Amino acid sequence: MDRKLKEKCIRSAFLFTASTSILVLALIMIFLFMEGLPIFQDYPPLKFLFGHEWYPTADPPDFGIFPLLVGSILVTAASSALAIPLGVMTAIYLAEIARPRVRGYVKPVVELLAALPSVVIGFFGMVLFAPFLQDMFDIPTGLNLFNAAVMLAFMSVPTICSISEDAIFSVPKELKEASLALGATHWETIRKVILPASLSGISTAVILGMSRAIGETMVVLMVAGGAAMVPSSLFSPVRPMPASIAAEMAEAPFRGDHYYALFATGIVLFLFTMAFNIVADTIANKHKQVGAATL
Repeated sequence: MDRKLKEKCIRSAFLFTASTSILVLALIMIFLFMEGLPIFQDYPPLKFLFGHEWYPTADPPDFGIFPLLVGSILVTAASSALAIPLGVMTAIYLAEIARPRVRGYVKPVVELLAALPSVVIGFFGMVLFAPFLQDMFDIPTGLNLFNAAVMLAFMSVPTICSISEDAIFSVPKELKEASLALGATHWETIRKVILPASLSGISTAVILGMSRAIGETMVVLMVAGGAAMVPSSLFSPVRPMPASIAAEMAEAPFRGDHYYALFATGIVLFLFTMAFNIVADTIANKHKQVGAATL
C-alpha cells in the first residue's frame, strides 16, 4: 500500500473515532434537552432554579431545585478542598520523596483504590463513618454533607494522585539537576521548577478527579442524608442533584411533570459540570502559560 494512502487511512480512522465520540455526546445532550425542556411550559424557569421547595407529588407540585443545586455545589467544594491537596501532596511524595521500594508498594495500592466500586465506598460511609461522626460530634445523624464530601474525596484522591504522580515523574531530570546545581534546595526545586513544569498534567488530574465527584450518584444517595433543604452547617443532611434523579426517576410517571422536572435537573447538572470543566481548563491553561514563562 502506498505510504500516503496509508497515512490518509490512519487520519480518516482517527477522525471517524473522534467524530463518533462527539456525535454520541451531541445525541445525549439533544435527548436530555428534549426530555427536560417541556417542564418550563407549565413551570416558570426562575421558580424552578431558585425555588426552595421540592414536593413533586404535592397538588399542585413544587419543583424548586435550589436546595439540590446548593447541595451539589457545597458537596463538590468540600470534597475538592479535601481531595486536591491530599492527591497532589501524595503525588509529590511518591514522585520526589519516597524511596523506589516504598513507591513500588504504595502506588499500586493507590491505583487499586481507584477501582473500588462506588457502592462499596457508600457502604463504608453509611455503616462505619456515619456512626463515627454521630458519636464524635454529637449530631442527630452522620448522614450529612461532611460525610458525602469525605467519601467523594476518598473516591477522587486516587485519580488525582495517580495522574499527578505520572505528570511529576515525567518532568525531565535535567531541569531538576540544573536547579540543584544552582544551589536550590530540594523543596525549592519542587516548588519552583517541578510543579510549574508538571502543572498541565496536575490540572488534568484535578479536572478528572473532581468531574467524577460532581456526577457521582451512588455515594451521595447513600450518605448525604437525602434532605432537600439548604444546609445550615457542614453537618446538615443534603440532597445533591444526582441523588434526587436516581432516587425518584423510577417512580416518576413517564412523560409527566415529575419526569420532565428530573430531566430538567439533569440539564442543570450537565451545565454545572460543563461550566466547572471550562473554568478549570481556563485556569489550568493560564497557570501553564505562567509556569512556562517562569521556566
